[in-house]
Amino acid sequence: MAVDEERSGARRNREPRPATSAKPDADAEAVETVDLPGLSSVPGPLRAGLILAAFMGLTLPLMPLQYLLLKVAPGGARRLPNWYHRTVCRLLGIRLHVHGKVDSGRPVLLVANHVSWLDIPVLSAVAPLSFIAKREVGTWPFVSSLARLQRTVFVDRTRRSAVGEVATEMAGRLAAGDTLVLFAEGTSTDGNRLMPFKSALFSSVFQEAGPELSVQTLALTYTHLHGIPLGRADRHMIGWYGDMEMGDHAWTLLQSGPLDVHITIGDPMPIGKFATRKELASHTEVAVRSAVVAALRAGGKPIEGA
Repeated sequence: MAVDEERSGARRNREPRPATSAKPDADAEAVETVDLPGLSSVPGPLRAGLILAAFMGLTLPLMPLQYLLLKVAPGGARRLPNWYHRTVCRLLGIRLHVHGKVDSGRPVLLVANHVSWLDIPVLSAVAPLSFIAKREVGTWPFVSSLARLQRTVFVDRTRRSAVGEVATEMAGRLAAGDTLVLFAEGTSTDGNRLMPFKSALFSSVFQEAGPELSVQTLALTYTHLHGIPLGRADRHMIGWYGDMEMGDHAWTLLQSGPLDVHITIGDPMPIGKFATRKELASHTEVAVRSAVVAALRAGGKPIEGA
């Protein structure tokens, strides 16, 4: 990843300011804020090294435990990744500001935008869930193992014949009460804009979804670094997209400092509300785009009605 080192260095040398937020009106929806400061006072490379060491010390012992839970205790296998990723977010210094709540009473498809590899621990810290990912993720060293342990559904977008297989798997998972996350843009972005939602990605849902399935939108917006609002020119430090190398991007980001991210979760909608997958894609794109724009304009302050 090509990074403006002068800008990054200047940001790290600036005195950190705590993130502040005005009190919401009494009628505004309650916002859950999880304060996860991380190693905010430790400088650059040392911070990154300590985080990586702690991450491996946490992750490696839990991998065989999660494998065992998948075999003998499916309920525990759903809950452990949620606790694990909350701990990872605390380690990374990510403060989660959650607007809304994932419906836990029925099968749920969460339709989200996608900014960075950080989205995985951030969303997994919000609720017990699994992801729908492209087949290539299943070939990445180490990452593929973590994805499988979280019961990721892999989609081969190059094979039309695979749609039916994936639809059947998704239907079974949703019927069992799982919550699945679909990154509807089909790729990650720089965090400043949304790509159009691809209706083809919803085809498996429409093929096998039962009437009890709920759809909720989920908008991610990274707003602050070290308590300082992120501008358009700075947000590329968070976004992982294009031909960026994951290792270089992660190393730079781990050195940078604590982050604030706002997650806006829409109200549940029955799948039967939408006549076609294109209608569903269009509706969710508008809702997510609106929530991201609102969070960026609010500068990280509570978003009334979010």
